[in-house]
Amino acid sequence: MQAPSIIALSLMAVAASSLSASAQEPLPAGQQAAAYWDADALAASRAALRKEHGAGVSYYVLADRLEYQSNDGSPTLLFDGQGWWGNDSNRLWIKSEIEYDFRADRFEEAELQALWSRPIARYFDIQAGVRHDFQRGAERTFGVIGVQGLAPYWFELDAAIFVSGQGDVSARIEAEYDLLITQRLILQPRTELNFAAQDVADAGVGSGLSTAELGLRLRYEFTRQFAPYVGVNWTRSVGDTADLARLAGDDPGAVSFVAGVRLWF
Repeated sequence: MQAPSIIALSLMAVAASSLSASAQEPLPAGQQAAAYWDADALAASRAALRKEHGAGVSYYVLADRLEYQSNDGSPTLLFDGQGWWGNDSNRLWIKSEIEYDFRADRFEEAELQALWSRPIARYFDIQAGVRHDFQRGAERTFGVIGVQGLAPYWFELDAAIFVSGQGDVSARIEAEYDLLITQRLILQPRTELNFAAQDVADAGVGSGLSTAELGLRLRYEFTRQFAPYVGVNWTRSVGDTADLARLAGDDPGAVSFVAGVRLWF
């Protein structure tokens, strides 16, 4: 057979193969691997991929403030912690804050929240659930809705609205920022503002801005999970809340030296 005939036959074979391939039904987007892998192997691979990219269940526990506060001669021990269990889409959050008064030898305040969380933006989650206060003589339960996340310029933000079983409405905003002096030495300013829509005399809370708190803590991270710190913390009752504190014989403001440790795992 002459060379031109061989070339012509080869070209015809290539064209026929191309036409046959183009006539096949294309695989749906994202299913192309099914042409090369059996269904069981492909299902196992996809399950592993989902787990590695957010569908796996994990947990996180943080003791953000476990500290001694001098509190103008009335020292207290404060625990402020939170943790979650779940995946990137659904998480159960537990938050707690407990204050123990050494002079009175009793727990002054204890708060526990259980919240379900879902992402609403790249850096923010919406949270809803319940809060219970174990405050001496004024135990109350609240419904909670709020947001938590990372605000622009890397501020950690936690804001929530609380509605008690008696219909009392209050709100809280917490913000903190980590300023890295070195990779291990970190200065953290922190603020907390509490608001109330009405007077709640049993809880010592007046309407409007009720309390303000400013703190500055310097910590050293021996590891990311273990970081002792020292600092100063200022708290102040405001408006009607300050008047209620004075009537109860308490000082509406205090400046504290603080020393503690931050832990997470």
